[in-house]
Order: sequence, then structure tokens, then C-alpha cells
Amino acid sequence: MNRRILAALLSAVLLGSVAVGYTVLRARPAPAVDRAGITLDAPGLLLRDTRTGRLAVQDSGGERAGSALGCARLYAAAGTGVCLREGLASAQLVLLGSDLTERRSIPLNGVPSRARVSGSGRMVSWTVFVTGDSYNGGRFSTRSGILDTRTGTLAGNLENFTVDGRPPDPDANVWGVTFAVDDNRFYATLSTGGHRSLVRGDFAARDLHPLKDNVECPSLSPDGTRIAYKKALPNGGWRLTVLNLADLAETPLAETRSVDDQAAWLDDRTVAYGLPHSGTGADVWAVPADGTGTPRLLAADADSPAPLH
Repeated sequence: MNRRILAALLSAVLLGSVAVGYTVLRARPAPAVDRAGITLDAPGLLLRDTRTGRLAVQDSGGERAGSALGCARLYAAAGTGVCLREGLASAQLVLLGSDLTERRSIPLNGVPSRARVSGSGRMVSWTVFVTGDSYNGGRFSTRSGILDTRTGTLAGNLENFTVDGRPPDPDANVWGVTFAVDDNRFYATLSTGGHRSLVRGDFAARDLHPLKDNVECPSLSPDGTRIAYKKALPNGGWRLTVLNLADLAETPLAETRSVDDQAAWLDDRTVAYGLPHSGTGADVWAVPADGTGTPRLLAADADSPAPLH
């Protein structure tokens, strides 16, 4: 990635810490309790507790149960979880069963950034930041991959996928994967030549098809009709926006703070996202997906939300 993204990250920290335009006070929950028996099958909100850096689950009443599993980024669906860990030499993807047992691990070269699991629990994706690409002047770029947990098929670098049947440009970067219900189609961001766009991917065909400009970190709605994403603004930062896939019409959401996150749909009406508030801390907020309403605090001192059904 580039210095614009790093600057926007700093801006997001400042905006999150002062909570511009909102009078909602952050209610700090009681510390998460390490509790045996946490599963990914029970209803609740999976999240990363930013005070401990560990996986936790928050129930509908706001009570949080913590685990001993440390993650930099996480997600889960249908009893399959993914935890991205940071290490001294390299990062690691850990595939989790519903009882949080480790099913498989994959070494990753980079800093954990995004993680997703398809609605069926079959497909897992990840994105890491990397440095040192000769075509990128040594600045940040990304590596994204997809694992089919049923067959074991691994696509370790989506930059190797073709774009409408043609080889991608040498400077191509792909990040922020989200899966369709058929476990073959997916959406992601493609960047090349300083131009960023939403692409629809075909995992079996190893191909990407551009759909719309200026769409970053897409998240497909449960009904498969809309994409929530962060839209880059001319003056810097991002605006959380929803795209209707039928006509590509955009709806800016009521969250006006800069959101540098891959939003998660809680249901077909609501999206959740993380906002930094100080240092390495963050909070999870939620906002209606139709542009109405106001943001509400969903989980203090947390990020990386994923609904468990």
C-alpha cells in the first residue's frame, strides 16, 4: 500500500479518539473472562478484544467471554474460524474448528490485514501487507490468498489470477476478499497503475472481472445484492458506502468518520466495523445499511467483528 493509507490510518486514530460529531460515551465493559467451552456455533458477536489481543465472543446482553487465542485479525462463519497471527519472523494463518481447535496453519509473509470466511464455512481468505516489491518502490503492497477447506486447494496469491482472461499488470495488488453463496464467486479490490476497482472473481477459472472504480475492502450482504465498502474521498480518508450490484447505485452511510476497515454485515440491514480510539485500541460500531439512522457503539475495546449465527 502507500503513504496515503498510512496517513489515513493516523487520521482514523485521531477521529476515533475524539468521536467527532457524536455525544455517545464509550461504556467500557468489564474485562473479558477466560472461559472454557467457547464455540463458533453459538449465537453472538465474534471479535478481537483490543486490550488483550485475544479472540472473544460477546452475547446479545453485552457480556464478553474471552479465550486464550491471540489474533491480529479474525473472522468466522458456519463453525469455521480463521485467526491471523503476527510472529517474529512471519505471520501465520490458523484455521479453527468450531471449538477453536487448530485444524491447519499456513505461514504468511507480511503483516495481517484482512480475513474472511464464506457463509458455508468452506472458503477462507486473507490479506497481508508486504514490503520490498521492486515494482512498488519498496512501499507497502499486499498479498491475498484463498483456501478451499473442503478440497485443500490453495491459491496463495490472487495477483496470479488473470483479468478478463489476460495476465495482470506487474504492479497488480488484490485485497479484501468477500465470498458469494456459491463458494466460487468472490469480490475483492484490484489496484494497478494507481487505479483501484471492485472486481468479481471466479475461483475455479482463476479470473477477475472489474466492475466499478473506487471500491475498497468490499463486503457482500447476506442476500448477495449489495456490497458495503470504504470509498476513498478526494480530501483523504474513506466514507462507508453501500453499492447495489443490480445498478451500481451508491448509498453513503450515516457514519461520517473515516472507516479504514472491511465492514461485516450483521444481517441484511446492518453493517459493523472497527474504529480506532487510542493507541492500538478500537471500538466496534454498527450503522444501518440504507443510509438512515446514526452509528451506535456495539462493542468497546474491540475490532474484527463477525456475527455468529
